[in-house]
Amino acid sequence: MKTTVPLIKESGFSELLLESMPDGVFTLDTAGSITTWNPSMERISGYSADEAIGKPCTFLKFDSCLGRKCPDGLQECRIFKYGQVKGNECFLEHKAGHRVPVLKSAQLIKGRTGKVRGVVETITDLTELQAARQKAEAAYRRLGEIHRLDKIIGRSHVMQQAFSAIQCAAASDATILIQGESGTGKELAAGAIHYNGIRRSRPFVTVNCSALTETLLESELFGHARGAFTGALRDRAGRFEEADSGTLFLDEIGDISPVIQVKLLRVLQEREVERVGDSRKRKVDIRIIAATNKELYRLVRAGLFREDLYYRLKVFPVNMPPLRDRKEDIPLLISHFISAQRTKTGRSISGISQQAMRVLLDHPWPGNVRELENAIEHAFVLCATANIDTPDLPIEIREQTPASGALPPLPLVAAAKTGRRHLNREALVATLTQSGWNKAETARRFGLSRAAIWKYMKKWSIPNAPPKN
Repeated sequence: MKTTVPLIKESGFSELLLESMPDGVFTLDTAGSITTWNPSMERISGYSADEAIGKPCTFLKFDSCLGRKCPDGLQECRIFKYGQVKGNECFLEHKAGHRVPVLKSAQLIKGRTGKVRGVVETITDLTELQAARQKAEAAYRRLGEIHRLDKIIGRSHVMQQAFSAIQCAAASDATILIQGESGTGKELAAGAIHYNGIRRSRPFVTVNCSALTETLLESELFGHARGAFTGALRDRAGRFEEADSGTLFLDEIGDISPVIQVKLLRVLQEREVERVGDSRKRKVDIRIIAATNKELYRLVRAGLFREDLYYRLKVFPVNMPPLRDRKEDIPLLISHFISAQRTKTGRSISGISQQAMRVLLDHPWPGNVRELENAIEHAFVLCATANIDTPDLPIEIREQTPASGALPPLPLVAAAKTGRRHLNREALVATLTQSGWNKAETARRFGLSRAAIWKYMKKWSIPNAPPKN
């Protein structure tokens, strides 16, 4: 018969209760030695009471306790500082050598005088829950495979519209203008258009127009003849010629100078290029895809971009929505990035806590999908457990507050959804009402952080919840 040391000296109901509990329970004395070990602990850990009693709890090799690795001795354990541990997800090492996912809680035991008598710990086996989570994550990944176009992932309505536009663009040979904020996946969209189109087997050449000066960009695009300028020691074909019969992707097209605009317009009209320092014209058969994070029509109105070039480029527009307008895609993207980082790093991180997920859903994502991917990569560096938690995220995402304690400057106008009203108490109350008193949504509509909205509410004595009628 298995040995169990009772929690209290008398045997009877208390001992029977301890033995019948489905959760594992064990106690430690003030020296840190195990004094009680119930049958459920034997089942979860594989160690009998005789093997466990008298040993420190560190022999179970918990990978995390109170946010850090278990210390070597009880006196170093932070249970004495905090008094208790509630619901800490971690792993223990089974006698057979495999890891067991568990939920660990602990509580100091004190006598009537307040003197510490020991520690009681409860262990809940999460093996079945972990399996269910893994199935859910696998389902998410399968869902991601369904709701994706090449490397672009999304199931939201706005992303399905983008997918439809990309598929239509791929089925034609028209000039395409992809518009969207930085980090929304414009280059991925350009690649999807090319590799799903009739030119898929031909070159796909990319040029970042904002990375080069006017002179260098001109040479990069059109090539140059020997002796055209200092350092031009030989003839060189430009990117237009390299992309012949294929696709040329011009990223950040809104940054090109008036001189390059004129030359690009001529290429679009004549389908021929002239190298710098050469009078010979060369025919090219290319498809042009341009992208910008700027509103080109505003540049046209301001006289900074040629109107005729604008309409030549915008034969068929594709709009890539910002992440703040497709937040239902965030869990899908997170699952994809965790899987990618796990493959890249070999780490055993498998998911994300609900608290961390809430933080990511509330973030306004000015850097869009690229910022989210970087946040997950950052978390992989810090995460010491199986699940990414809030402290593992970048500080600018965890603390969406201005660096100083002062309020940020008031914007001249609110976002479009607020009717472009001046930000004052009335506008803030109206926007809170429209958004169901959701502070994160209100912050997004004003282009501010949630912390800033809280500060304005406090400043103008706006209650945290709608007044009751």
